[in-house]
Amino acid sequence: MQPITTILFATDFSEVSDHAFEYAAALANQLQARLVVLHVVAHQTDLRDYYVPHLSFDDLDREIEAGALKRMEELRHRLETSVPGLTTDVVTGIAAEEILAKAEQEQASLIVMGTHGRKGFDHFIFGSTAEKVVKTASCPVLTVGPPKRPQNG
Repeated sequence: MQPITTILFATDFSEVSDHAFEYAAALANQLQARLVVLHVVAHQTDLRDYYVPHLSFDDLDREIEAGALKRMEELRHRLETSVPGLTTDVVTGIAAEEILAKAEQEQASLIVMGTHGRKGFDHFIFGSTAEKVVKTASCPVLTVGPPKRPQNG
């Protein structure tokens, strides 16, 4: 087993990702590993050949990327004191492919990511980024499910 020196954490800024980040940060601190946080902006459905009034896809892409960069900067600023050596990146593309590419580029020893736990039709339609990463990553992948809700009772 190789020592864990670099952890890649993939976030979609959801509650599930926030929950998974707790694991990534704790592991990075305990192992004194470098933590790289990545967000992938998904390509928008390309409808440029169709008439869609009052909508500019280029403007939409820019706004989505600007929003992601702002959220990543807020996350980095909030966490930089509690997770030394934290670095962040926002890229555009297909999530699983970009996560795997970043893991290779950073020579990640571990990938940590949340999983929404979709089943059935939702899984068929949306696929599972986590599943694709787990099946093809060259390093171990820790997937973290949604936080458990307290039962009323």
